[in-house]
This record gives sequence, C-alpha cells and structure tokens, in this order.
Amino acid sequence: MFELANKLFNKLRLFVLYFRRILFVKNKFKCSFFKKMKANLCGGYLADQWMLYDLDHNDKDEYLSEFDWYRSRYINQPFDFVCNNKIVCNEILQQYIRVPKIIAIKRDRLLSDFANADISYDDVFNSIMETGTCFIKPYGKGKGNGVFRLENRNGIPYIDEDVSDRDGMISFLKKQKDWMIQEAVSQHEYSSSIYDKTTNTIRLITLRDPETDRFKVFFAVHRIGTKDTIPVDNGSRGGLVCNIDLETGTLSEARCLHNRDVHDFHPDSGAPIKGVTVPGWDELKEKMLNLANRLPYMYFVAWDILITPDGPCIIEANTSSGVNIIQLWGGQRHGELGDFYRHHGIKV
Repeated sequence: MFELANKLFNKLRLFVLYFRRILFVKNKFKCSFFKKMKANLCGGYLADQWMLYDLDHNDKDEYLSEFDWYRSRYINQPFDFVCNNKIVCNEILQQYIRVPKIIAIKRDRLLSDFANADISYDDVFNSIMETGTCFIKPYGKGKGNGVFRLENRNGIPYIDEDVSDRDGMISFLKKQKDWMIQEAVSQHEYSSSIYDKTTNTIRLITLRDPETDRFKVFFAVHRIGTKDTIPVDNGSRGGLVCNIDLETGTLSEARCLHNRDVHDFHPDSGAPIKGVTVPGWDELKEKMLNLANRLPYMYFVAWDILITPDGPCIIEANTSSGVNIIQLWGGQRHGELGDFYRHHGIKV
C-alpha cells in the first residue's frame, strides 16, 4: 500500500512540475509561442532545449527532454534524501573525503553551529568574519539559486560585491530561509587562471552500470563562471560548460546553455580554455569510484567537485543531473544515459 501511495504521489509531483517547470517557465532563447507549445507538448521539452539542440534541424527523438530528467530523479529512491539535503549529504561524505566545513545552519528561526544548538546572529556574523570567505546557500535547493558569497575584506563585510556592515549582514541573514553557511575552499591555479572571480567546479557523474553492476565514471564537464554569474559557475545561470575527455582530463571548447556560442578562450578573462588539463585526473576518477562504492545504494550521483591545491573537495552531490549539460555534445535518448533510464523503468 505504501509503495502504491508513493508512486501516485510521484505522479502527482510530476504533473505539478510539468506546469511549473516546463509549461510556464521563462525562456532564455527568443522563441515563438507556437514553437514553445510544440516543444512543451511534444515530449516535454523546454523551449530553450528546442533552441539549444536546434530541433528544427535535428531529430528530437535523439534527445532526452526536461520531463525525462524530472522522472529520473526518483531512480535513487528511497535513498535520494541523502543528496537532496545538502546538510545530510555533507555529514555523510565527510567520513570519506574532504567537504567544505559548515559554519552555521538555520532551520525556521533556529540557528546552530553543530557544537551549540542555540547561537545568535551576532555569533554567526563573528564566525563569518573570522573565517574570511564563506558561501550561504539553501540546503534544499539547486542550480545555484540563493547562493551568495560572504566575505571579510580588511574588516569590511561584503555580500557578493556589495559593501555591508554588521547590521546589514545580520538583516540579510534573517531574510534568507533555511540556509547553511560553508567555508570557501581555494581552487587550484589551473582553474583560477581561467577565471578567478567564481569557484569553478567539475560535474562528474558516476552510475552503476546495468551490464556489469559495477560503478563507472559516465560523464564529466567543467563549469566556469563569467561576470554575469558571480559568485557561482552554474550552467543554468549562464556559466560556461566544457566537456572533459574521460581518458585524459582535457577540456573541450566552452559552451553555454543560454545561447549557441562556442568559446576556446574565456569571454571575460581572455584565458585559454580548450586544451587545459585537469591536474591529477586519473587519481580523481579513482577517488570518485571509491566514493561511489561507499554509497552502494545510490545508483546515480552527479558530484560537484572543486579541485584544490591539496586535491578534490566535494562541494555537493546530486541525485540526478540536468540533461542539458550532457546533451550539449549530442543526444542521449538512444545513448548510455537513455539505456540507464530504461533499465530503471523510465520510458524514454
């Protein structure tokens, strides 16, 4: 009975998501109303996906849609909560690999720092100033939404690039709902030399291969921020995305989810992108496979990884991954990802 109720609940959630996240979502590409309806109703594609994949000239049946992705988010049930809540995920992963330290959390009106369940906003402000650079983010959301950088610059507090003060930052913290504050982690020189105003992370996907039942590295991209995405690098916010050669760790040209532009060099810094190699790539793959085996109940994980001077740091883990950053380099409906979905009962 519980399983049936859960399936019905998931179908209801998908029905609501279809209207909220597909039918009524705001487009980044310019697109006619007729084409938007065609995209939305003929397979659950976003209008932006129709334009990004150039489905006027390419076969849409080669591409997974936004609705396909939403259905894939239940593959890890009943363990998907492990990744869906960033605090829970951080607490589990820190046993096995470096993760950013959590400075403070807010749930409803309550503040905690894990050592003390009753701290004040003044305590949180002091911790931020002592730490130097932190990130605040909602612990239940993704795509870089609600993420801000909090800094102490020579005794002056900043929220992103805006000057603040004690009262201003505390007021800001009070307005944000259900958040966590984490220490900022320094990125490796190879990454900051491309663009140093954002934290540039790798999205690496591990999955349990249905044919071998062993975990494998399925796909990896490098995300790089721009002046329009500071302080985050998320592709969904307009950041750049590069394919990573799984054998060599070498970056391809950079693309964007909001247009069809291609960049061999960073549009703001002018630094080369194509041909840059991620240091310690073979060791990173080995560590991520070892980590995947520590969570054998998670059949699919999209890891967000920052390469630091001392090795990888897991910024967060996700129970699914948007298909856009994967399909920038070709459709996956009849590829390995589509086969993986079908193996888990998702009809795509």
